[in-house]
This record gives sequence, structure tokens and C-alpha cells, in this order.
Amino acid sequence: MITTMTRTLIALACCLAPLAHAGEKQLFNGQDLTGWEGQPGFWSVKDGALTGQTTAEHPAKENTFLIWKDGEVADFELTFKYRIVDQDGGTKGFGNSGVQYRSRIVKPEYSVVAGYQADFEVGTTYSGILYEEKGRGILAKRGEKVTITDGEQPGKPNIAVTGQLEKSEDIQAAIKGGEWNEYKVVAKGGHLQHFINGHQTVDVQDNTEIGARKGVIALQLHQGKPMTVQYKDIVLKTE
Repeated sequence: MITTMTRTLIALACCLAPLAHAGEKQLFNGQDLTGWEGQPGFWSVKDGALTGQTTAEHPAKENTFLIWKDGEVADFELTFKYRIVDQDGGTKGFGNSGVQYRSRIVKPEYSVVAGYQADFEVGTTYSGILYEEKGRGILAKRGEKVTITDGEQPGKPNIAVTGQLEKSEDIQAAIKGGEWNEYKVVAKGGHLQHFINGHQTVDVQDNTEIGARKGVIALQLHQGKPMTVQYKDIVLKTE
């Protein structure tokens, strides 16, 4: 049975248009889910923050996403604050999330997208990396400057580490576990940059044919053990 929400997401996937104006835009009003679309029961607003939560009673069958409905984005700067904790509200267990950008909706009935992801987690390894959801996987580890070119096989690019930013452990030391952190994503053409709390985590030049140049923004809620992720102060700047 096709629900109203599924029809909405299908229409969104088929009819997305680029943003019509430049400037700065607040993507979250701090009060409700206006402007966003996702699976019922996973997303809400708590304490003035977009909140995604899985529980033992209501697990995510697969990675699911809260999708911003106001169009595709090409070149931009996106800043937001995030907080992520495990099922006990701490930082010892599981918790993984991230912001999708220049992504595409691939399974509207379950709010699933594919594309670039600015990753972060409860743990100490993946926060700040560039990951491609349902695609090429990890494109840049934390602290790396990378150039990506087409490989001999589709989906298997040549990834060349051309330089080093800060050490991964130094970047991790600047991340406040279980507390609010500030993330920035800058995308211009094939040049992609991530920053957490002012520390650059990756610098990527994606020169491949399949490297997306525009797409949707979405917030990830990862399948797996129970966890909670929160977002606030989500600001998009376009040229």
C-alpha cells in the first residue's frame, strides 16, 4: 500500500529543482519538522533540536534519513551542530550518523538516500571522514588530502592521498564526546572539505564522472544498536 508520505517522497525524488535563490538559509526552525521528511517514529524535536532515535523496541531495519524537502543543492557551505550518544546516553557504545549532501533518493518508501556523507560517530575513528553512502564507501580518511579519479572498473575509483592535514588523533582530541560539536561542509565543484570545531578533517578533489555536483541534503539515522543523534543551528549558504 502506497502511503501519502511515500507519494510525497517519490514526487520529491522525481521533481527536485535547484535552489532558486542565493544567500543564507536556516534549514531548521527549532520547533518542528517543517521542511523535512522522514520515517514516522524515528524523528522528532526535543530540547530545540532535530532528534533521531532508535530503540530496542523500534529499531531501524536499514539506514534511514530525514530529508530536507526544499530542493537540490550544488555549491554551498553548510554548518550545523550535532550531538550523538549511545543507548545509555554515553560514549562507550554504538552511535553513527552523518549529513548527506549532493545525494539522491533511492528508496522513498523508507527514506533512503545515497551519496556523499559528512560522517560522525560516538567512537573515535570516523568523525570527519568523507563516506559515500550506498556507493564507493570511504573516499577520504580523517586527516587526509585526497584526489579521486576514475578507475578501470565502475565504482572502484583511484584514490590518491596527496597530503596530510592534522593527525587523526589530534582532530579527535578536539571533538567533545557526548556534547555539542560544530561541523562545516564546503562543496564547490569537485572540491569537498569537512571541518569539525574549526579543524579541517578532509580535503578532497573528486574528478570522477560519477562524482555528484548537486543533490539533496539529508540527516542519517544508522541501523544497529539503539542510539540518539541531535542536530541544531543548520545553516546553508549558497552563492
